[in-house]
Amino acid sequence: MYELKFNEDECLSCTTQDCLTRCQYMDIDRDTAKAEILKIAHGEDSFVLHDCVTCYACEEYCPVNNHPFYLIVEKQEELDVPPLPRPLIRRGIQTGIPFRGEPDIEEINGQALDMGVFSDLMYLIQGRLFEGLPVISQDPRKMFHYFCQLMYLHYGRTSVIKERLPGIIQTIAKHNVTEVICFHDECYGTYTSYCPAVGIDVPFKAVHLFEFLYNRLNELKDDINPINLKVAYQRPCSSRLSSDKHHFVRGIFELIGAENVEREYVDENALCCGGTIQGQRREGSRKRAADVQKRNIEDMKNAGAEVCVFNCPACYTTLGSMVAKNGIRPVFMSDLCRLAIGEKPAGWR
Repeated sequence: MYELKFNEDECLSCTTQDCLTRCQYMDIDRDTAKAEILKIAHGEDSFVLHDCVTCYACEEYCPVNNHPFYLIVEKQEELDVPPLPRPLIRRGIQTGIPFRGEPDIEEINGQALDMGVFSDLMYLIQGRLFEGLPVISQDPRKMFHYFCQLMYLHYGRTSVIKERLPGIIQTIAKHNVTEVICFHDECYGTYTSYCPAVGIDVPFKAVHLFEFLYNRLNELKDDINPINLKVAYQRPCSSRLSSDKHHFVRGIFELIGAENVEREYVDENALCCGGTIQGQRREGSRKRAADVQKRNIEDMKNAGAEVCVFNCPACYTTLGSMVAKNGIRPVFMSDLCRLAIGEKPAGWR
């Protein structure tokens, strides 16, 4: 029912093949890149399907917005090239079943914050920044009513997303919301990138958390005291689907008086946290993940970062303790913003 919009003519006319030539995990020249992406489009096997670490980056690199990453993941499923071990895929799909009962629907009539699956992280949305903002999240008794499902791109299972996502969107719409602020980049990317790419209708406006934080900080500008910390931002995979919102990272840092350190692995050149690479359990994957993580953290240290800023809980889980061991404090973006307006986040000393 829902089909990916991939234009082969756009691919043929592309002169750079940035989608694959810029990949930081595969070394591919332009001619090979064009040949392989066309093979994939035609439903043929390609080494790209086997070597892809599902970091989403090619979706941002593509100069013609032709959704190469979504294509790669769809063909991984069609050709049975699982990017993760099969037992992990089966377990993950069962864990993420979105509906195990009817959610309690509260009519909101306006703006709401969608915490998705992260109801255990409510402490990250406390204080004046979020004051008066209705929150929709999973019911711990029934599980995952608002889980966007896009993480199954990492699993090579787009069929699961297409099967479950329309029902989740309908459930959110029942709240009569006009704007949904997405706590996680992946949820925002679901509604603004993936849904249009496959033809799923979204009856509300999705708002990126960083845009919301930036606007709220401007409203509270008189209460901001510069934090005077050197910060490095750990960009998550799913932020590749919302590159037009990435400028809010620098905007927030400027507002709160944080120095955004100059790094090599930043913006479009960012490295992932390595968590998915490690989970792939292919030959050499653990060593490969360790190398990515080492380069990432060394880059932060060399740039003089005092704080590593996260938005993705998975990235925080993967890298948080590692950066701390290297003398860099891990912190979520919302907590860093709260610190600037005089609110001490839990555990901050």
